[in-house]
Amino acid sequence: MELIVTPGGNCRCVYSEDLDLSVIGKLSIQRGSHVEPDQNGQWMADLSPVGGPSLGPFANRSEALRAEVAWLHQHWLQPAPAEAFKTD
Repeated sequence: MELIVTPGGNCRCVYSEDLDLSVIGKLSIQRGSHVEPDQNGQWMADLSPVGGPSLGPFANRSEALRAEVAWLHQHWLQPAPAEAFKTD
């Protein structure tokens, strides 16, 4: 599991039950996407909750979930640019 810690002390991650995150503090879990079948039975990963695209269609749910997690890791779960850490 990758955890991104912001300069303000908040953490961001793609949630899983690999670690008991409650040991690091109060949790606020928010949905990063919606993986649902469309009207044709194809699976779509809608990443609009984090400002992302809609991915798919996929033949099965597990493919959509893998694409969802890959997109989140590549585009959303990134450290802030170095400029964000500069202080005057």
